[in-house]
Amino acid sequence: MFDNLSSQPFADALAGDTNAVLLDVRTATEYEEGHLRDALNIDVMQPDFSLNVMDLDPAKNYYVYCRSGGRSSQACMIMASAGITGKLTNLQGGILGWTGEVIR
Repeated sequence: MFDNLSSQPFADALAGDTNAVLLDVRTATEYEEGHLRDALNIDVMQPDFSLNVMDLDPAKNYYVYCRSGGRSSQACMIMASAGITGKLTNLQGGILGWTGEVIR
């Protein structure tokens, strides 16, 4: 259904994917405190998350992260059942495990 990749393999896959969308599924407050460059923010815990997913391009490949990897795993499952047909990749360990740049 989706792949789990640690920081460097996630970064490498994202960098090499011309059909990629980076998705931060944390709260807006968490996003503002620090996020990955060019990440789109849609909070998985909001009741309209499934509706927001319907507005996404189903053919794109989504690279999804949260704080520690739990919410982003949940988001990947919701996205897959909502009809996203592109590849879904979860950042294992979330932003806490990220070794690259964080935008503050």
